[in-house]
Amino acid sequence: MILADSITFAYPGSAPLFLNFSFEVEEGGAWSIIGTSGCGKTTLLNLLAGLLRPSAGQVIIQGKELTRPRPRTGLVLQEYGLLPWATVRENTELGLRIRALYGPDSIHSPADEDLRDGTERVDFWLDRLGIDSVEHKYPHQVSGGQRQRTAIARTLVLNPDLLLMDEPFGALDLPTRIDLQNLTMQLRHEHNLATIIVTHNIEEAAFMGKEILVLIQHPHTNAYVVANAGAGAADYRHTLEFQDVCAQLGRMIGETDREVA
Repeated sequence: MILADSITFAYPGSAPLFLNFSFEVEEGGAWSIIGTSGCGKTTLLNLLAGLLRPSAGQVIIQGKELTRPRPRTGLVLQEYGLLPWATVRENTELGLRIRALYGPDSIHSPADEDLRDGTERVDFWLDRLGIDSVEHKYPHQVSGGQRQRTAIARTLVLNPDLLLMDEPFGALDLPTRIDLQNLTMQLRHEHNLATIIVTHNIEEAAFMGKEILVLIQHPHTNAYVVANAGAGAADYRHTLEFQDVCAQLGRMIGETDREVA
């Protein structure tokens, strides 16, 4: 699915964050990326999204080198990115409207894109994410959890095969955060989505990543990956295995006081 092949990246005037760095994500994989602030988590996600390009090496997705954002990659941000003057439904439709302007050009829209079912897609995701009852409200009229569900719906309505998430639940209260973590893992399983979530929260990383990439100290030259087979299971948070993985992650990134999920 994804191969980061010996990538090197540095911001202008700065030392490299990644140096001959490689890792691989399988089809339908569930990954978390965790590390301390400034370690390069979001930078790596932007490299995988095609928003940044490595100075050496390459990112390969589905057998093709990534040279720009690809239409089958979905990106969900912490700050939602919703248009304040558009309703929940209009925000959910946004990507489809943009694709309709360009047509199936393989750049802005997949070559096999067919938008004749666009309305049905929007209806499905509004219902599946439980925001159909607020579809005619504006972002300022709904809760933070509903705004984040809208951002997720806007992404999933485009039928991605890869979902990248950058601290998507960090600003939400604990019950809402857990609810959306559970929902995301359900959707990953239902639609065979590959998911990669960047987080600074150890418990979130342990619940959402069947593989957890730990970024310790840059320049990153080796991929330190923690296997975590139980991730996503409904009762996983209450198991000894979950606690062991959290403790291991805490040791790896050098924290003494873990943030509670």
